Amino acid sequence: MSFFKPSAEPVSNKSVARLQALIWILIYGGLLTLVLGLSVQRIDDPIGWSMVVVGGIVAAVGFVLIYVRSRINVGP
Repeated sequence: MSFFKPSAEPVSNKSVARLQALIWILIYGGLLTLVLGLSVQRIDDPIGWSMVVVGGIVAAVGFVLIYVRSRINVGP
């Protein structure tokens, strides 16, 4: 029994593959910026909060793009 099963249709479209890479970059980059903003907030409050807000927005865009990617039909 394998935990990960191969998908029925592998991604063959280059733009969809780029979208998947962009999604993970946005999520991880946004969360990293958010955490760094919480750290910077101890030293400089306005810059820290702006980093937290920007990081949260970037991560949220990544999560929304996951939904968008799930609605894209990839043909053979």
